[in-house]
Amino acid sequence: MPDIAALKERVCRAIDAHYDEILALGEDIRVHPELGFKEHRTAGLVAERFAALGMAPQTRLAVTGVKAVLRGRSPGPTVAYLGELDSVLVRDHPDADPETGAAHACGHNAQIATLVALAYGLVEAGALADLDGAVALMAVPAEEYVEVEYRMGLREQGVIEFLGGKPELIRVGAFDDVQITLSTHQTSEDGPGRLGVSGASNGCVVKRIRYLGTAAHAGAEPFKGVNALKAAMLGLQGIDANRETFKDEDHIRVHPIITKGGALVNVIPDEVIMETYVRGASVEAILDAQAKVDRALQAGAMALGARVEITTLPGYLPRILHDDLTQAYRENVVALVGEQGWIEPRFGAGSTDMGDVSQIMPAIEATANGAGGTGHGADYCIRDPEMAYIAPAKTAAMTLIDLLSNGAARANAILARHKPAMTRDEYLAFLRRLARTSTWTPEPM
Repeated sequence: MPDIAALKERVCRAIDAHYDEILALGEDIRVHPELGFKEHRTAGLVAERFAALGMAPQTRLAVTGVKAVLRGRSPGPTVAYLGELDSVLVRDHPDADPETGAAHACGHNAQIATLVALAYGLVEAGALADLDGAVALMAVPAEEYVEVEYRMGLREQGVIEFLGGKPELIRVGAFDDVQITLSTHQTSEDGPGRLGVSGASNGCVVKRIRYLGTAAHAGAEPFKGVNALKAAMLGLQGIDANRETFKDEDHIRVHPIITKGGALVNVIPDEVIMETYVRGASVEAILDAQAKVDRALQAGAMALGARVEITTLPGYLPRILHDDLTQAYRENVVALVGEQGWIEPRFGAGSTDMGDVSQIMPAIEATANGAGGTGHGADYCIRDPEMAYIAPAKTAAMTLIDLLSNGAARANAILARHKPAMTRDEYLAFLRRLARTSTWTPEPM
């Protein structure tokens, strides 16, 4: 029987041996940000590092995803560890790509550095020779739900079906051999603690709204037009009027933007395009809120006699906190940084496709307090490279060892007690039911 403490120490030493290389990788990715389903350079770096360690990575999963599996001494559960490839759109960030506006203002560059660090530790320490089951190391695309029009184009071409990376990976079968999933997200919060596990979170649906009116000269003959912008404004007011009907415990968030408000100032706007998320803490709350949003948007069209098309896209499902996995991770956080270093789980009003994974299997999204500034803001930066790049890899490795040692007893116990909210097939069917376009057209006068 292996000495678990000695195995953990050996893996952590192997990670430390690549300290400078890991930091350099994270910084290289930071200054070469790529948006979702376009992360070809970053994915190539991951595949190269995996191949150099003797692994056989699968590539181009859900366009840019990379996956390599390390197998233990005997069959057992497969535990996946994920790192996210993409960046977000923050054009005024000092590191933003001048052409695309992409910037690593959410720390995904650190996630990839951590993923590669974990690979170094497990492979060079020979950890899998003392473990049962397997570890799947996965670089995953498109967590940030941006460039909706571009992704809808990919869907129309048949390249993808779902607009988020992990839902698409679930669809193409990349998680079919995985039973448990771990990941880490860097945080820039000012609260106490260094490492922890994120709590439950909001899920969301995504809406693209198109109002169609009639163009006319705005000065000479506005009465001959149908103002699509006025219809959109009434739709927005209708959403705001509904906010008092949202229950506090449902954590509803609706935050529309207008991406096209007209063409020329002296022409009555005949086409207005909007996008919004409808977020909530449960599937039921999201469905209720989105019905109110649709009703308000339609009312705006009715008031002006405009046409409205509402396209609803599945976003992300609420993240479920898994207590048993959280406890396993907590033990290793305390061992690494002490009791005072633990960050207690708390609810997150944002949305992530780790929520989708948590619906179908035990999953946790750890949190590492190694960044500074505002998430998705121009001042976001890596403040503590040790905590952003290195410590999450060590804690993940230690947790994987606990899960897969001694016949993978702890992983098997977790799986025996777990009842998923949805099966994979139920999950895919639910997303497909969400996707739809509804239209309201005024009757001819």
